[in-house]
Amino acid sequence: MKNKPRLAAGLIAAAMAGLFGAAAAAHEKTETVTPALQQEIPNIPGKSLTAVVVDYAPGAASPAHMHAKSAFIYAYVVSGSIESQVNDGPKQLLHAGQSFYEPPGARHTVSRNASKTKPAKLLAVFVTDTGDSPLTTPAAQSDSGSMEKKQ
Repeated sequence: MKNKPRLAAGLIAAAMAGLFGAAAAAHEKTETVTPALQQEIPNIPGKSLTAVVVDYAPGAASPAHMHAKSAFIYAYVVSGSIESQVNDGPKQLLHAGQSFYEPPGARHTVSRNASKTKPAKLLAVFVTDTGDSPLTTPAAQSDSGSMEKKQ
């Protein structure tokens, strides 16, 4: 039982590294994603909570992406400033202490450090159906699935 959270954290790290490692080839400056917590929610059967810390180097950006289909995400800017856009909503400039959320099925089109000179840090907390994976997929890979859902 104790190894379950470690295994899940390792799998999350591998999935996030795969996604954002590919982004590194497209962007000189990318973010670093560090798993912070993975835990089934004991009083909500079938649901899990996952937290990751996203460190953005100056000028770093994430590629457009989607998350696990069941994922509700709360994101909190720990330090610096982050520009974010979810679905077709407005671009938001968020500073340390501000937050936003992504509903299940959302497309995160913009996620980047708003500064070219200072780092930024984001805490993302996911509530998902237990076992729903991958946690994150590039938008290009997930767009075909969302198109099928709309038809």
